[in-house]
Amino acid sequence: MPRGKSPRLGAEALWDYALRTLSARAHSVAELREKLRPRAERAEDVAAVVARLKEYGYLNDRRFAETFAVARRDHQGFGRLRVLRDLRQRRVAPEVAERAVREAYRDADESELIEKFLTRKYRKVVLAEWLADPKNLAATYRRLRGAGFTAACILAVLRRYLRQSHHVETLESLAAEPDELASEA
Repeated sequence: MPRGKSPRLGAEALWDYALRTLSARAHSVAELREKLRPRAERAEDVAAVVARLKEYGYLNDRRFAETFAVARRDHQGFGRLRVLRDLRQRRVAPEVAERAVREAYRDADESELIEKFLTRKYRKVVLAEWLADPKNLAATYRRLRGAGFTAACILAVLRRYLRQSHHVETLESLAAEPDELASEA
């Protein structure tokens, strides 16, 4: 067999491979299907394995999205826009992803999430002093946008750290920049 090529698997071997894959980490239906497709001897085996996994409850996009959203919120401190984008990258249906994110963030206070994110990511600096440098302020704003927080909430939180008006102007100019994350969401 050529180097780097995986062997083609029959239906039972494909089932075992799918179980091993799911035991390593959860996958969406589409992710797993894409992983199985190049390994299968026959294309119809992929559909049969995916159907069997769903039947046994091992594969469920709704449950996957809910668990994923809560974990990203609680363990990584990301905002709703980032989690939504990440679910879409994992090929979860948009309506399933949106429902899971809406539910996961229903009682979450975005300002509080931003504060926790800042505390965790900037624990070795005095944040008010760090943000006094316009370059650091811009970098922090972009980092928070990349983490999936809304511009309005970021501005409100960062304003609390700023004392001089020219820094607030810098912050306002950042908020006026085009937003790649929001266009993806």
